[in-house]
Amino acid sequence: MANQIKLLDSILNKNNGILRIFPNWVPRSFSIPGRRLKLHPDDYYALGADRGAIVERWFSSTTKADNGPGTPEDEGLSYIFNQDGSRKEMILLKEAIELKGDDLLGHKVMEEYGGWVMYSKFFDTMDPLHFHLHQTDTDAARVGLLGKPESYFFPIQLNNHGGYFPYTFFGLNPGTTKDDIIQCLKNWNRGDNGILQLSRAYPLKAGTGWDVPAGILHAPGSLLTYEPQKSSDVAAIFQSLTWHVYRPWSMLNRDVPEENKNDLDYLVRLIDWDLNLDPNFYRNRFVPPKPVKPLDKMKTEGYEEYWVSYKSKWFSAKELIIYPQRTVTIKDTGAYGLIVVQGYGKYGALDIESPIMIRFGQMTNDELFVIHETATAGITVTNQSEKDNLVILKHFGPQPGL
Repeated sequence: MANQIKLLDSILNKNNGILRIFPNWVPRSFSIPGRRLKLHPDDYYALGADRGAIVERWFSSTTKADNGPGTPEDEGLSYIFNQDGSRKEMILLKEAIELKGDDLLGHKVMEEYGGWVMYSKFFDTMDPLHFHLHQTDTDAARVGLLGKPESYFFPIQLNNHGGYFPYTFFGLNPGTTKDDIIQCLKNWNRGDNGILQLSRAYPLKAGTGWDVPAGILHAPGSLLTYEPQKSSDVAAIFQSLTWHVYRPWSMLNRDVPEENKNDLDYLVRLIDWDLNLDPNFYRNRFVPPKPVKPLDKMKTEGYEEYWVSYKSKWFSAKELIIYPQRTVTIKDTGAYGLIVVQGYGKYGALDIESPIMIRFGQMTNDELFVIHETATAGITVTNQSEKDNLVILKHFGPQPGL
């Protein structure tokens, strides 16, 4: 432990509290890769075809991916990366926060939340995902887990194509009853259990997003999605057949107490009926970007910044756009992670760039984590390109007192 603390102190002092993060790839056995993650074409099955294609990249994560038997202990966990000459060292972000949480996140966050309680990801599939929900804190706690609200933003830079089905099913049609859902569950082994007929699909638009609290049924579409969310990988799948591919009954019961597995009444109670049947669902859940300050003022200073996730108390996110050959100083209210999606330049003293192609296992200069003190003091950001905008997505945890 002493050596880890010494390494962490060295990293924190070296770059004034701006930490480089090693790319963190996660496979899923049930999805077709959308191939917009900038991975080399040969590397989408780098973890083995039996484990599925790499369709996710996780950011600022202290959460282990739940991928069933055979999942490595550190899958889904982000590593801080440090290089001193030819010497390369890494330490888990989770471990760093356990050792020096007050320094990384600030004392108030550690006191109120006990650590970093969010992460973000890119989710990139060619096909739509199954109709599912993420349990609330109350339901997830019954199996020793956290609930998972999440949000979606569709970066323009990473959506050069829409995939097979750029529409997402959200919620339930007015008038849907618990008996309707139970009948779909009883039809599980008949092929398509018909549950999507109880929902509606919304077209997805790049540059916008959605808010998805825990308990909402949804079947994500095929745009690449930036997903700030609470620190959990809990889920319950309610659709038996997705694009003619079978989903085993166990995926519905995965995060359910043993005594409640296969209990249809219990499974239906996982649904938040008020949220799913909200007659103003689009108005309440759609998330257009919102300028963080008056737009004219920001443009004069050489940048634009927008809230792109702002409806959850557990996390938020911003899109920062720096104009070519401009330098700005940006202050934030707390620690955050970031991913560069366009351009190159300087973030504090560190070089940053959005790579064109990444090999599995390769270090990149596109992901950082900024500690509380540095974020609140302000960071000077420079776009070194003469023509191209520098575009950065920033993800934040909850703010103390809110």
